[in-house]
Amino acid sequence: MSEGVRETTGPNRLGPLRFVLVFGVVSGLADFVYEGARSIVGPYLATYGASAALVGVITGLGEAVALVFRLASGRWSDRSGRQWAISITGYAITVVSVPLLGAGGPLGVACLLVVAERFGKAVRTPARDTMLAEASVDLGRGRAFAAHEALDQSGAMVGPLVVAAVLATHHGYHDAFVVLAVPGVAALAVLGYLRRRVPVPAAYDRGVRAPQTRAVSLRGFSRRYWQYAAFSAATLAGFSTFAVLAYHLQRHHVVSEPVIPVLYALAMGVAALTALVSGRVYDRFGLRGLVVLPLLGAAVPFLSFSTAVPLVSAGAVLWGAVMGVHESTMRAAVADLVPAGRRGVGFGTFTAVYGVAWLAGSALIGVFYDISIDDAIYFVVAVQCVAVLAFIPLWRAQTPRGFGGAEESS
Repeated sequence: MSEGVRETTGPNRLGPLRFVLVFGVVSGLADFVYEGARSIVGPYLATYGASAALVGVITGLGEAVALVFRLASGRWSDRSGRQWAISITGYAITVVSVPLLGAGGPLGVACLLVVAERFGKAVRTPARDTMLAEASVDLGRGRAFAAHEALDQSGAMVGPLVVAAVLATHHGYHDAFVVLAVPGVAALAVLGYLRRRVPVPAAYDRGVRAPQTRAVSLRGFSRRYWQYAAFSAATLAGFSTFAVLAYHLQRHHVVSEPVIPVLYALAMGVAALTALVSGRVYDRFGLRGLVVLPLLGAAVPFLSFSTAVPLVSAGAVLWGAVMGVHESTMRAAVADLVPAGRRGVGFGTFTAVYGVAWLAGSALIGVFYDISIDDAIYFVVAVQCVAVLAFIPLWRAQTPRGFGGAEESS
């Protein structure tokens, strides 16, 4: 039996599809919290006098923490088998950190809380994705992760709209952060229910494996896995965090403050729809469907760094589409590219690689933006051209199923 069984005993009382859907509700409520906060983090830090470079560094650091630390939490998940305990801890860190932003304080404290929220995501994600991968054996990985991501992004759309309503009623940023405590409590309540109903997600996996007793290493991942990680890192290195885009909107007064989270909600709605489509495309065509990522990523700054409302709205749509592909199909592909007993490390290693790339890219985009908007655009286009080159080995090595398989050693 899987090491995850050691966490508790008792039968699962939900089918795998219902498990995926209810977990999607949990993630949707959590997204309500942190995506609501992320929709205004850029302008909020700007009220402290932060520059575009600082906003890029802090939000990029937050994304890097959310991604790089998954390497450690993935190892912890695989070796301990305590996926539930790890997931609950991560969600709790997030739903506590966001309302504390509303307490006010110096810029340094605000930056620390922004990063802390992302740390909570780093803690929970490999364990959560391992459980989802175990439940999706018969559902189809692309379909399962896409369904989860669609529910996840639905919450991500509602959260910014609520924040926009708070700001539109002449309340400040602090009140907006405090309101987000309500869906946070709801997320933990639904998570507790799901934990009781499905104590052993690994039981869904018909390929039940023996307990893992040896240390988990990075050796043995396929060449395709590392090629895929390199391509993903390149696409993220040329993809700004939304906070930098929102900073631009406020700095140049392109739209009013309440409209900025509305545009973020639009992006999240597009991400939810794109996730569903992208998951189906992956199940049918494999990795080749990801060729659109560099193309979309290169177009984003031309639109989002404009001062015309229709263009920045289109930029939000493209930004959301890219995120929808990243958050659904990319997770499904990793689940297919690594052995079942090492998915935690596989997810953690993969996200660590492109997390570092996203930190570097976001910071540099912010730095170039402070110099010249044109320089920021040129940088993004150059990096996405590199991503196209990195995609060529994946295209050439396409297999009938669309992925290399965990059994293919490097």
